[in-house]
Amino acid sequence: MNARAVLTQSLLGLLPIALFFAGWHAITAFGFAPATMLPLPETVFARFVTLIATSDFLSQMGATLVRLFAGFSIALVLGVGLGLAAAAFAPVGAVVRPLVRVLAPMPKIALYPAFILLMGFDHASKITLVVADALFPILLATYYGASMVERKLVWSALAAGAPRWKVLFGVILPASLPSILTGCRIGLLISCIVVFLAEMISSTDGLGYLLVRAARSFQTADMFVPLIAISLLGLVLNGLLHGARRYFLRGFSER
Repeated sequence: MNARAVLTQSLLGLLPIALFFAGWHAITAFGFAPATMLPLPETVFARFVTLIATSDFLSQMGATLVRLFAGFSIALVLGVGLGLAAAAFAPVGAVVRPLVRVLAPMPKIALYPAFILLMGFDHASKITLVVADALFPILLATYYGASMVERKLVWSALAAGAPRWKVLFGVILPASLPSILTGCRIGLLISCIVVFLAEMISSTDGLGYLLVRAARSFQTADMFVPLIAISLLGLVLNGLLHGARRYFLRGFSER
């Protein structure tokens, strides 16, 4: 792809964002919504620049990041491990598949009150909710990626005398990596949403708590600052995972 095509695609990608902010500005500027309820975008971004360097904001963001990465890391280990085991070992698959069919469609946020009762209002309940939501995209992507690995590769490795665990981690895992990384991208973005919701429902710190605190004091510009922060965080993390995908899959024909 040449530079002109890349520039054209980038501009097309920015067009909806520009139209969104132009529409937002017009709604407030022409009086369709009062500025006290819907501040101008430039007012919100000025407030964002002011708050993002404060110790309070950095502390709240740190709490969100701890919950996000702790929950996602646990979900990653469990999802990849269970997905590989279910694809490679029939008894494990027989146990895991029915559980996934029952639990995957369930809205995990509905379990959050039970998590609070069991683990309290601190980190543990929020991390558990992140794990519950991020686990299934990673597990399903790993399982289907591992199930689609060419059987001849597995048989050849076994025929060459490789132990089963070495086939699992030396053949099946690398071959299913594209699917796993796609599941990770989905799981990480879901984690950003879920941790923010959990902090809005019950928390005394974090970006979600900042939004609720600003709403209770009718500081409408401050309400948008955590939303911008979590959106930028998701954008950065998605970009990092995309870069990791390109790096790890540089030997694959499709990226």
